[in-house]
Amino acid sequence: MLADANRVRILALLREEELSVAELQEVLSLGQSNISAQLAKLKEAGWVTDRRSGKNRLYRVEAPDAKGREAFGHVFALVEAATAELREARQDRTALKLVLKKRADVARSYFDALAGKFGRQYIPGRSWKAMGEMLLEFVPPLVVVDMGAGEGAVSQMLAQHAKEVIAVDNSEKMVAFGRQLAKEHGFKNLDYRFGDMEEPPVDAGTADVVMFSQALHHAQKPQRALDAAFHMLKPGGRVVISDLLKHTFEKARVLYADVWLGFSEVELLEMLESSGFVNGDVRVVDREVKAPWFQTVLAVGVKRERDL
Repeated sequence: MLADANRVRILALLREEELSVAELQEVLSLGQSNISAQLAKLKEAGWVTDRRSGKNRLYRVEAPDAKGREAFGHVFALVEAATAELREARQDRTALKLVLKKRADVARSYFDALAGKFGRQYIPGRSWKAMGEMLLEFVPPLVVVDMGAGEGAVSQMLAQHAKEVIAVDNSEKMVAFGRQLAKEHGFKNLDYRFGDMEEPPVDAGTADVVMFSQALHHAQKPQRALDAAFHMLKPGGRVVISDLLKHTFEKARVLYADVWLGFSEVELLEMLESSGFVNGDVRVVDREVKAPWFQTVLAVGVKRERDL
């Protein structure tokens, strides 16, 4: 039974949490038929049981009786030894965190239904810019680094409220254009700098917030860009990433000069943790209703305070 790596992964997950087939699919990135076949074998062996919950069937490891407790302990000692050797099992644990967070967020289904509808009906005075300006009123005066800022439309909006905004871009023309706009609009707290997001021209411990607004998928090495963000942040500072969820629209490489076809939630969470960020939070916040049906994922991480 334990000779199959996928059965080992399933057992390790079900020992931690009761899960549906759909949730196992999301964690394992395996087909439904494969997972169902493995679950059937585990049920036949008496290691897994299931129960009906609404439209779903939830699976869990069968708790042993007193007689089987010793054998049960031996089995899961083997499972733990096997998962320690499986690279996929480490990713499974990260993916499981995301699945459980989604399950707990009961409001998400409501907002998912609304996603993409904002602005379809005309309501005088309602716009994304107006809403953004309103929400920025609640933001304290911070030092913000906008990575891959382009001409800096977001940077200029932030500069109206931030203590200082440093806009970094690797296009000299974009930087020159942004500097001219900042001068024309009188933004003395908006500093455009030419540089790469993987080696940005920003001193260590400078920023309260480092943001990547649809920029990280242009990095040659996204992990290095997040490492650089960690270096720039003050203790307690945050990195905020808005990017595309992983997709298969290959034309994006040509149409938009994308290096990466987005990132999965698991990939973003693992990169944040690898860079040293804590309290990572990753979630899908928008879904387009037309082909190629891009989805937007938001990821946030915190640089731990020194005294924690």
